[in-house]
Amino acid sequence: MSTFSLKNLVLGTAVISGIVFMTACNKNESSQNGDYDGVTRLRVTLTDDPGDFKQVWIDVKDVRINRTDQDDQNWTSLQGVKPGAYNLLDLVNGKDTILAEAAIPSGKISQIRLILGDNNYIVTRTGEKIMLDAPSAQHSVLKLNINQDVVGGIMNKLTLDFDVAKSIVKAGNSGKYILKPVIRGVLQAIGGNIKGFVLPDSVKTAVLAIRGTDTIASTYTGPGAFQIRGVDAGTYSLKFIPVDTTFRTASKDGVVVTVGQITTVDTIRLQKK
Repeated sequence: MSTFSLKNLVLGTAVISGIVFMTACNKNESSQNGDYDGVTRLRVTLTDDPGDFKQVWIDVKDVRINRTDQDDQNWTSLQGVKPGAYNLLDLVNGKDTILAEAAIPSGKISQIRLILGDNNYIVTRTGEKIMLDAPSAQHSVLKLNINQDVVGGIMNKLTLDFDVAKSIVKAGNSGKYILKPVIRGVLQAIGGNIKGFVLPDSVKTAVLAIRGTDTIASTYTGPGAFQIRGVDAGTYSLKFIPVDTTFRTASKDGVVVTVGQITTVDTIRLQKK
């Protein structure tokens, strides 16, 4: 997670605008529109256990979830899917990449599907490129049973752990390789959330979560309410910087964040200068 030093912040209208703009690009941004406990954010990531190849590429076209037990219907594509070719062997030793991130209703996720294109292949240790075949029942679709609940109001991360060594099978002496996916899904809450309210609610206010001298995450009120998602467990200070410079900045120390929980802070009342 990127951080920047609080020392670099200079109060003023131009800087406030910069903070608000930066927040829109921040991985921890939290729009207040429709932000309530019945909605959660789901981040789907891909990682890999290594295999004996130089490269293993899969061509991801879509990511879909099913919230029911009906396998033949009710599949929904996630918003924010990042289609493209992914080399699984770039994603080893704890590395992962984000396939999708979307707001979904809280509750149970039954299944997830990766929809693949045709450009799936391996590069052997000798540098030979070989296209991957797939049994007709699995062609273009990698399906995984999840059957777990996502926590409302919290960022949830679903990691798809692709076991290359077991998933790429050599077809006898033909020189062909078959894709028989072995994937393990791990669903977990990412950190916790901080939420609260700033008065007067008509004054847009930047809210910064600070640990030590670093600003870890930021958002802005809209209107009045704010929520910062996916913050690591720990103790933070919050700084409130109103866009209207006729109001003073405010701060709150000792805000404790717990994994999988939402920490609600007391209402902040901005004071005129």
